Amino acid sequence: MAARLLLAISVACTCLAVIHADGDGFLVGVGKADITGPVADGYANPDQFAAGIHTRLYARAFIAADIADPSRRFAFVNMDAGMASQAVTFTVIAKLKELYGEELYSEQNVALSGTHTHAGPAGYLQYVIYGITSLGFYTPTFDAIVAGVVLSIRRAHDDLQPGGLSVGSGELLGANINRSPTAYLENPAWERQLYGGDIDKQMTLLRVDDAQGRALGAFSWFPVHGTSMNNTNSLVSGDNKGAAAQFMEHWAAARPVGAQQAQQAQQAQQAQQAQHKAPADVSEGLVAAFCQANVGDTSPNTQGAFCMDTGEPCDAVHSTCGGRVQQCIGRGPGWPDHFASTRIVGQKQADKAQALLTGDLEALSGAIEYRHTFLDMRNIQVEASNFTRAGTTCKPAMGFAFAAGTTDGPGAFDFQQSDTNGTAFWRLVRNFIRKPTPEQEACHKPKPILLDVGEMHYPYEWVPYITEIQILRAGRLLILCVPGEFTTMAGRRLKRAVQATVEEAWGSDLHIVIAGLTNTYASYITTPEEYGAQRYEGGFTLYGQHTLDAYIQEFVRLATAMTAGKATPAGPPPPNQLSKQWSLVPPVVADGVPAGKAFGDVAEDVPPGSFAVGDTVVAVFHAGCPRNNIRAEGTFLAVERRADNGSWLQVHSDADWSTKFAWWRPHKLSELSYATMSWEVPPGTLPGTYRLRCFGDYKPWFSSPKPYEGSSREFDVEAAPGSSTSSSSGENIADSSSSGGLWGDLKDRLLSLGHRAGLGWLCAFFEDSAA
Repeated sequence: MAARLLLAISVACTCLAVIHADGDGFLVGVGKADITGPVADGYANPDQFAAGIHTRLYARAFIAADIADPSRRFAFVNMDAGMASQAVTFTVIAKLKELYGEELYSEQNVALSGTHTHAGPAGYLQYVIYGITSLGFYTPTFDAIVAGVVLSIRRAHDDLQPGGLSVGSGELLGANINRSPTAYLENPAWERQLYGGDIDKQMTLLRVDDAQGRALGAFSWFPVHGTSMNNTNSLVSGDNKGAAAQFMEHWAAARPVGAQQAQQAQQAQQAQQAQHKAPADVSEGLVAAFCQANVGDTSPNTQGAFCMDTGEPCDAVHSTCGGRVQQCIGRGPGWPDHFASTRIVGQKQADKAQALLTGDLEALSGAIEYRHTFLDMRNIQVEASNFTRAGTTCKPAMGFAFAAGTTDGPGAFDFQQSDTNGTAFWRLVRNFIRKPTPEQEACHKPKPILLDVGEMHYPYEWVPYITEIQILRAGRLLILCVPGEFTTMAGRRLKRAVQATVEEAWGSDLHIVIAGLTNTYASYITTPEEYGAQRYEGGFTLYGQHTLDAYIQEFVRLATAMTAGKATPAGPPPPNQLSKQWSLVPPVVADGVPAGKAFGDVAEDVPPGSFAVGDTVVAVFHAGCPRNNIRAEGTFLAVERRADNGSWLQVHSDADWSTKFAWWRPHKLSELSYATMSWEVPPGTLPGTYRLRCFGDYKPWFSSPKPYEGSSREFDVEAAPGSSTSSSSGENIADSSSSGGLWGDLKDRLLSLGHRAGLGWLCAFFEDSAA
């Protein structure tokens, strides 16, 4: 009670201060928190188990509140995650209600949006289909995301202060292409002529300022898949959007700091970015979020798709090489180095966002509003209008083209994109699992059904049938929160329909953005014409060819209610299936080390000699499983520099682009494991003496985990660039993690088959379902 009274007094005082200052504005707050889950044994691809960290994952939140009525507010959270999760959303909201009461935050005004990185821990979605390849639900991953999202909102809530919002947009080239251009061409010619190409190139940025006009936050929306890190990667990563966020936040932090903070750790970081300093009106603690938009048919692999065996372009219609999909792979701008591709596409987004942030933006004023509703997508009657055609949605089902995967991550066997027939063999397999009814087949035509997930209810629901949509408004900015991956033209149609609905009340040329993969994940949403082409995106459009029209109709209803000042119906609540979740992820039984060794001891040290910018420093440590402690808001590794007084200052952690933490076992059943710590010395690094540090927890038999730490030998970094002296032998040790010998490989296969209980044949198809 006392805390609420203090909050009320604080809000009242800030309101008086702002009204006295300029009579208009918002209350704003930003927050950021770690959501990195267990970084071992947790991807959606069965051959792509997590084994360390490339970059940590974060939730970045902003809150905007009405200056006259601070209870009228919304919270938008951008998560470095594959997608939002219905289970995460309602768990987060329940925790916010415990903290702040029943009225302040609810499903109406809280939006959780995923960046769609394909390199994050899986196991946090509550539906069967999205958990099969991650061996089911994994509570530690779920808990890490929930805790981090709640903490980011709490930090934004505590940061709430008088401030301003402004918005702008600009064209970003070279960061995305359309990976299904043949499907896009099925859209009407007159409609395609309204736009400059088959992919959206506009980035829209929202700047969040304090009362002094200093940028606290930068939230941008741009459509590009999180598949720069291809499916050979085993390190947890925010992919290109996570990279963009890190680059921009480091750019902001590189400005000169006060004397009290000017320690050597910060000096090294400042020197690294000295040539690209942020202006004085950008906070050193800038929260930079790179949000997902209508991402469905986009790809960061901007060179296009080529056959790995011949080097020739893939078949354009089916994305095959010699009739099969496995060799058809998209190439990023840094191909064949996916780390380079991730950096390039991330840097392009960061550079554009920095230009927008420091350029001419439109100051926002007006109302803070929000509308939300749940939708039962199994039987929505769509009425014909200027933006929709009459029809009915279907119980969810997945098509044959879905199993083909994409050029960003191919499927398996003989599945192909653009397949409207299917094959006799896979129909037999399909019928063994669940034969669709004639009504289902008729409803989903021309999509041939591979998995009739809408009529599969054991052990619980396989996909969502209750989805949700939401509109957040801050003056002339509208954020359309969608529960999946809208394709380019699907997103354009939705924005046109909403613009036409509200322009009489609020004017034309509004800033309308699509926030993809928000609150719920219900796969893809294509136009009816693209659906007919049955590329991957059409095969993964769950509710039939009228899916998009249904969403457009319901968004128009929300927008109409918002302009009229009317409430909207809550809709049917989704099922809470948390109590029904199954998991086949084995626990960590025990960790071990060779005789005479201790956890944290060096297995292979940094080689003698000095290093220069561009060199990679490597050390290998005896380690415990990272699942013993996810080290939230912490680190598994540190790069430390010795100060003049002899103390050690941390200059890098496992969150930084320049470091990699790779964890591995000699084979799956071994209690021994190792951690390879590597640091690529970045430009601007101060000369001096450094060391690598290892942190972790090990699990003794029949006991709880215990912490350990270790250090490499000291080494020097020289001021002048030199030839590479990186540890090739250390890299060889790390590479051995992928080889367990014939017996180790056989055991891995047997374990995989056993865990999947006969469903192993499905695993390769779900590359895009849950990262």
